[in-house]
Amino acid sequence: MHPVNFRVGGLHCVPRRSAIEGLTDDLERGLETAIELTRFTAGLAFPGFDDDYLSVSLRHADEYAIHEGRIAGSDGLDIPVSEFETHFDEVHRAHSNALYGVRKGSGGPYLVGPVARYNNNQRQLSPLARELAAEIGLGETVTNPFRSIQVRMVETVYAVEEALRLVRGYRAPDAPAVEAMPRSARGSGCTEAPRGICFHRYDLDPDGRIQAARIVPPTSQNQRQIERDLRGVVKRHMSLPDDELRWVCEQAIRNYDPCISCATHFLKLTVERV
Repeated sequence: MHPVNFRVGGLHCVPRRSAIEGLTDDLERGLETAIELTRFTAGLAFPGFDDDYLSVSLRHADEYAIHEGRIAGSDGLDIPVSEFETHFDEVHRAHSNALYGVRKGSGGPYLVGPVARYNNNQRQLSPLARELAAEIGLGETVTNPFRSIQVRMVETVYAVEEALRLVRGYRAPDAPAVEAMPRSARGSGCTEAPRGICFHRYDLDPDGRIQAARIVPPTSQNQRQIERDLRGVVKRHMSLPDDELRWVCEQAIRNYDPCISCATHFLKLTVERV
């Protein structure tokens, strides 16, 4: 959760090859389990709900983007990470203390996370992951957010495959880190966290001290889309008894894997039927 081996320029020390190779058996068993669980999701029942999402994720020319690439949107957006703040912003809403991610210009919501990654990069998954996606009924795009659990399992299969590839090809570098000299600069970075893109930007003074920093986590970027989904889900399922409607609404929120406090608190639902 909180690794302590990282430093500016790399790592304090690199793992021994024997330690890395020791992961192989667990990863092979993990891959078998991930495949089994992916197939298990084919038998799940999903509430009926679809939306036309603006999917935003990293995209890489050569791989299913996780830790580097450009920022891409299903509407044709294709920008370097450094231009994120030119196209996206966070705003306050009167009814909430949370920040809401919006697309500049339109002010509309957008989707980040597994469904967005899949919609933008499905063709770059491994052959096994693509085969399993087709087997459990996922097409080239996903429009039902409740099926995000299936996308997460397909991504898990891919992640374990990648871990095995890295373990089998591991060669310790000559040095654990490269030297980095302090200077005045602005740096931006973006990675795919499990719940979506996480953007960082830092401004440094000539001594390398941070003068300003901005982090835009995926939870805030999905906030408006979560509320849009909730409105749509309620309209679609108003015929359900109140307890069942509350349960579907809680599922709609957890589709987005929000931070722990938001994911575990029960939803207070007040229904006024006229």
